[in-house]
Amino acid sequence: MRKEIEIGNKNISYQLRESARARCLRITIHPGGELSATLPHGMNINKLENFIRQKADWILRRINIVKKRKPSFLIPKASRREYLKYKEQARKLAEVKLEELNRFYNFRHCRISIRNQKSRWGSCSRKGNLNFNYKIIHLPEKYLNYIIVHELCHLKEFNHSKRFWNLVSRTIPDYKNTRKEFRNL
Repeated sequence: MRKEIEIGNKNISYQLRESARARCLRITIHPGGELSATLPHGMNINKLENFIRQKADWILRRINIVKKRKPSFLIPKASRREYLKYKEQARKLAEVKLEELNRFYNFRHCRISIRNQKSRWGSCSRKGNLNFNYKIIHLPEKYLNYIIVHELCHLKEFNHSKRFWNLVSRTIPDYKNTRKEFRNL
């Protein structure tokens, strides 16, 4: 549902999503500068609006930054035809890279899935399933390796703790700069 809120003397429109799975409030600035907010099921909307007002400076700064960025190949969710065209190529690439990079870690994973996602490059489930965006095939190897290692390390540390980042740094010592560059693509 679309809502509006005044922040910083500006009326900002946002997409409100109520989620039974969400545990906390979440604000997302999408490519193009659109704002969305996720509200845990049963939580009062006033709490969300107070949260948005507290984060007003950050939200307005991020919207301006995102609007100034050049369009990225990740922004639009691709057509089913394009996804199906590259899905198997992406799966083979992910399998090869996982085998290569996992030689160091030797972590066990279950299934590998290739998806057509709008805003995620990869994810790891608690069951050990690894999921990757089919658009990994378009990435330079430096960023592809980062994504694969990132999800691989979640098999051992299912969080973003210091221990997790220490695992990542074993194969990608310059992960902080790589991550920063990647986010600014």
